[in-house]
Order: sequence, then structure tokens, then C-alpha cells
Amino acid sequence: MIPLSFISVSVFSDNMLLLLSLLVFVSLLITKIGYKFGMPLLLLFLIVGMLAGEDVLGLKFDNFETAQSIGQFAITIILLTGGLETDIKRIRPVMVQGVLLSTLGVLLTIAFTAAFIYFASRQMVGSATASVLGCILLASVMASTDSASVFSILRDSKIRLKENLGPVLELESGSNDPMAYVMTIMMVSMISNLSKGGMDPSSISTGAMVWHGVGMLFMQITIGFAAGYLIGRAAIWLLRRVELNGSPLYSIMILTIGFFTNGFSSMIGGNGLLALYVVAVTMGNEKRMPYRKEILKFLDGVTWIAQLMMFLMLGLLANPTDLPSAFIPALLIGGFMMLVARPLSVFICLAPFRKMSYRAKLFTSWVGLKGAGPILFSIAPVVAGLEGSESIFNVVFVITLLSLLVQGMTLTSSAKLLKLNDVEEAPPQTFGMELPDEMGKLTDYTLEASDLESGSTLRDLHMPHGTRVMMIKRGEEFIVPHGSLKLYPGDHLVILLGGSVD
Repeated sequence: MIPLSFISVSVFSDNMLLLLSLLVFVSLLITKIGYKFGMPLLLLFLIVGMLAGEDVLGLKFDNFETAQSIGQFAITIILLTGGLETDIKRIRPVMVQGVLLSTLGVLLTIAFTAAFIYFASRQMVGSATASVLGCILLASVMASTDSASVFSILRDSKIRLKENLGPVLELESGSNDPMAYVMTIMMVSMISNLSKGGMDPSSISTGAMVWHGVGMLFMQITIGFAAGYLIGRAAIWLLRRVELNGSPLYSIMILTIGFFTNGFSSMIGGNGLLALYVVAVTMGNEKRMPYRKEILKFLDGVTWIAQLMMFLMLGLLANPTDLPSAFIPALLIGGFMMLVARPLSVFICLAPFRKMSYRAKLFTSWVGLKGAGPILFSIAPVVAGLEGSESIFNVVFVITLLSLLVQGMTLTSSAKLLKLNDVEEAPPQTFGMELPDEMGKLTDYTLEASDLESGSTLRDLHMPHGTRVMMIKRGEEFIVPHGSLKLYPGDHLVILLGGSVD
């Protein structure tokens, strides 16, 4: 293997854009492998980053502070887009389940995992976890699930989940990062302050730790939620009144609002990620938001870029030669989380919901997929300079790889095995035609010979009131319809449902 030593590999190197473009290009080319074998695409990006690193191809990147900044930038975009695409009407029936999983479920997962680390394997993961606080820190870092990986797999496999599981998992995955991040930052802060004060973290009173943690958690959640909702309402008021020149400028304004919300909430003592998600959901459910579809398309593209770059960067941070020593503790802790901590947490949270089947709860337990969040959160102890923090990073990295491989590659088969899958309906072919939501819903239909038995013109179809044919595709020809247009079997109709009719 020829090392890349002839190229300056500083983050600010003149060749960095060239190298990154090559990495991204290679990552996109191998996505076919992911589709073929059911591998999460983001796992492939992570592996490409590892292979390009110092231990293999020679590209050195070990600046954790820069990685943390880039990761926070990326996760802001990811959460913003996820919140904007969250339909309140769709998740309202499962709101309680989703919120319980993303709050109490995260806390229970942390508690069970921290107890396991402390009593079974705390000596394996470095001195930073030699105390109760250290065990809680490691458990907190790994407590969130990865929505991007879960839904990219389910979408690619064309599976629609029964028992309204899709909205439950969507809400949980989109909203549990803030809780895990709050706990991570809180533990890093407490351990760092104790260390600076010359105190051993293991000497702190458990009662004092719990009350301090509860107070900080309450403050972060309360301020974060309030800031997100108030800024969201103000943003809606602004978007209704400001007139910008085209959808790109509105997209940039919404991005700016997202970054402002994250930073402002953090500055006043709230959780920035929670505030960001709340402001995005608030704005996303405003039906009169201008250029809504164009904005979401733009942000979807930006989100993929952010995810891809973040996974490549996190892969570059990991040195493959350092990972074998972390494999045993990662296998023990990761296996416990998959098979014990996550299922226990899910079944406890969902116990009051008797109508939800055992199979649905079991599948929800298995969808504890790890992703960029845990790796990104594990950078915080390294940046804070906690002793043994690089061991934590390596353990979390290996657990994420195992989760993506084991859980990620079996999500589709698990849904089928538990008989929770419906074949997803194919999206209507509208050939690029889009209309505002308030005008109605576009669908499509291909004419058959039996449809033309009572007449061969559009007028003879006698379509229901409130239905209009917007366009007809015949072979490679696109036709603007009128009542006397002669129709033929095989004509593809783009139809507007629910539009106002004079």
C-alpha cells in the first residue's frame, strides 16, 4: 500500500479539498455494496474514513477539537432537517410512547449500562471510568440511537412497519440525542471540575451527585424546550412576513435560525440540541411556510453531505491499530446494551401500552442502532482532557461498528421475522411536477382498456368531483389535457386530488 506521505495531510493543507473529494467520490461509488448486502450506507463511509487514515493510506487527522466543531455543525443540520420533516399529525397518536423512549428510556439505558460497566468490566475501559461518574459517562455517550441509519435501511428495503412503529421510531431517534448529550456534558463537567479541585471522582456522595444531576437535567430540558418553542413561533411570524428572492434564501434563513437556536439556548443554560429539534418541529408543521417542498429538498441534500463528511471524519480519527485492545470491552458492553439494557428500557417504558404487541416491543428493542452521535459525544471527554478518554473513544467506536453491522444488517429481516412489515406503496410518478400542499395531493394512474369502455376522451372518464388530470404522459410525450383529448390504454395520468374546483 503506497502511503500518502508525499501529500501534506494537515487539516489546512492545500490538498485537503482534493483528498476529501476523492474520499466522498469513493464512498458514493461503494454505496451499491450497501444496497446489495443491506449494510447501512453510513457504515461504509465510516470504513472508508478508517482506511484512508494514518494506519492504512497515511492520511493523518487527530485534531479532536476540530472534529468536535465539525460534528456539532453536522448534527445541527441533521437534527434541523429531521425536525422539519416530522409531521405532528403523524406522530401525535404515538407521542407519549416516543417521548418516554427518548427521555426515560435513555435514562434507564444509562442506568443499566453504567451498573454493568461498574460491576463487570470497569477495569477494561481506562481510568476515566474507574468511578461511578466515569461509568455513567461511558453509558451516556452510547445511550442515543441513530435515526439516519435506521430510516435509510427501512426506506431502501421498501418496508412499511405495522402498528404505527414508523412514527414511534422516528420520534424516538430524532429526539433522544439531546438527552444523551445532556448527560454526557453533565458528566464531563462534573468529572472535570472534581479533577481540577483535586478530588477523586469516586469520593463524591452518590446522593449529592444525583441531586446535582437532576437539577442540571431539569434546567437544560426546561430552558431548551422553552427557547426552541418561542424561537420557533417567532420564526414562523418572520417567515410569513419577510419576502426573500427565491427558495434558496429561505433555506439559508432556516439554517441560520437553527444554528442561532442551538447556540443561544446553550448560552443561556439550556440544551441546544433539544431547542434545535423543537424549533425545527415547530417551523416544519407550519403549513404556510413559503417554498416548503423546495426547502426540504435542499436541506435533504445538505443533510446527506453533513452525514457523509461527519462519518468520514470520524473514521479518520480512529486508528485501526488501537481498536483491537478495545474489542473485548466493546463486545461485552455493546452486547449487554443490545440484549439487556435496551430491551429492559423499552419494555419498561412501553409496559402501560397494552395494545402494542409483544412483537412490536421486541422489534423496538432491537432498533437501538448506534451511529455518529455516540462517536461524536465520545470526543467531549477527549477535548476536556479526562484521563483515559481516548480508551473511551476507541470502545465507543468499536461498539458503533458492531451495532451497525449486527443490528443494522438485520433490521429488515427482523421486521419480516416478527411479521411487522408491509410492502411500502410506490410513490406516485409525477415527473417532477409539484404543487403546494394546500392545493391538494398529486397521484398517478395508468389507463387500461377497461377504463375506456364508456368513451375514449378525458370527459368520458367521469372523474369524481374535486379531481383533475394535470398532465398525461404517452410514451416519451407529455400532453396538457383537455376534455376532448382522445385517450389510449397505457396513458399515464398525473391526477390532483382534493383541489378546489370552480
